[in-house]
Amino acid sequence: MDTNETKKTYGIGELLGMARERAVPVVRGIPDSALGAATPCAEYDVKALVNHVFQVVVQFQRLAAKEPSEFGAAAPDRVAEGADWRERLVAETGRLVAAWSVPGAEEGVTGAMGMPARLVGGMALLDLTVHVWDLARATGQEYGEVEGAVVAELAGAVAELEPTARKMGVFGEPVGVGEGASAFERLLGRTGRDPGWG
Repeated sequence: MDTNETKKTYGIGELLGMARERAVPVVRGIPDSALGAATPCAEYDVKALVNHVFQVVVQFQRLAAKEPSEFGAAAPDRVAEGADWRERLVAETGRLVAAWSVPGAEEGVTGAMGMPARLVGGMALLDLTVHVWDLARATGQEYGEVEGAVVAELAGAVAELEPTARKMGVFGEPVGVGEGASAFERLLGRTGRDPGWG
């Protein structure tokens, strides 16, 4: 890995683009036969997690544009809307990257809680990274090495979000990882995931 990778300051749009590159083959590789399978995100099976990711990706586009989001509503069943749900989700991830690549998207505040826009973009990055890892694990797919710049951004976001996210049940209790664990595996542990889940 290029040691300069973590020294350069990347925009959220660029980081989301990196996450999308790993997400697209995973989304396309989800077989219909696995939609009822368990995932590392215990409250979701594969289908429910796909629908959650759909909702996240669409709502974070709105937040990039400083528009109100609708996270309170139940996630629509996008999988039931037709067999092309994979390509529709891939297209939405492209729109997410574009939305956060607009100049000024990560400046100021956004969302009902008036959070810093860069941190909100980091939340989108966290979901697109960790939930796609969940889907890859649940469906027996490779996920690939996460770029150092993505891990660094996520580590900062998780550190800021962790106390509240844990109180709200968004993150599970931390999972211990071995001494040889990668930075991404340590991050997964901090969100309450077992990096060795399978």
